Amino acid sequence: MYKTKIIAVVIPIYNEERLIVKTIHSVPSYVDFIVAVDDQSTDYTFDALKKCQKTMPKRLVILQNEVNQGCGGALATGYKWVRDQHIDIAVRMDGDGQMDPSDLTSLLDPVVEEDVDYAKGNRLFTGEAYNKIPRVRYFGNAVLSFLTKIASGYWQVADSQTGYTVISRRALLTIDWDKMYKRYGQPNDLLVRLNVCNFKVRDVPVKPIYNVGEKSNMKIRVVTFTISWLLFKLFLWRLKEKYIIRDFHPLIFFYLLGFLLIFASMILFARAVIVKFFIGYFPPITLLSWMFSVSIGFQSLFFAMWFDMDYHRDLR
Repeated sequence: MYKTKIIAVVIPIYNEERLIVKTIHSVPSYVDFIVAVDDQSTDYTFDALKKCQKTMPKRLVILQNEVNQGCGGALATGYKWVRDQHIDIAVRMDGDGQMDPSDLTSLLDPVVEEDVDYAKGNRLFTGEAYNKIPRVRYFGNAVLSFLTKIASGYWQVADSQTGYTVISRRALLTIDWDKMYKRYGQPNDLLVRLNVCNFKVRDVPVKPIYNVGEKSNMKIRVVTFTISWLLFKLFLWRLKEKYIIRDFHPLIFFYLLGFLLIFASMILFARAVIVKFFIGYFPPITLLSWMFSVSIGFQSLFFAMWFDMDYHRDLR
């Protein structure tokens, strides 16, 4: 128990036989339950979990998905168990030993003591991140973090791909975990869903840990493209849910005008290039129309983003 709150750590696991026991034993003693969710591992992870459970039969709970669902699917399984057991707070840690247990109290305090529903680690606050995180991952994370700000409406958060998080019981009860994205885009999807429900989210500095024997099967280039497309769809879904169905805000018109003018500017630019190729000069009316579309289009988008930031100032 931590400050009168019952705490459960949920660990989604897939093929972590080398590090999972060490990770479980590193969980602080004030954590009441460790919920290990095996996502149909093909190595000896499940055997390692069963052996570890003998040393902590009441504290370690082992769940197993019937089919592999991805990290998000395993996390949803653990969250639903925590929700149904009337536990106050759920922590997510991964099974690869990349999350420092000494950072856990800093993540818990905003949710336990303040009106925060979701606290997430941010490895980019410290100057160590650039030197410790592999370059491809660092820049991929930076791109996805920027896109997640736009898609989620949480402009104050960064390091969107972190898996070190704490979530309140109120949020556990509200989010439909069966609808959450189940693969690598799960943290991004969850931030969008939290925003639609007006939950407060806070970034907390945590230490980046790498080269402890972890092995990642994630292909950065493929995942970055996949999550970027997911974020675009989530962005449109959030605008519909939040600013049309649940409430109304004129920023919808600014976003719509911005997208239409940017699309029109692309057509005008293509026409100008084609005319230049066949006739030998750029048509002045087309160029003026292109400049107008680009300038007003981006202005509309920036106004819409500013409105979005202002609308969520109370969620910081």
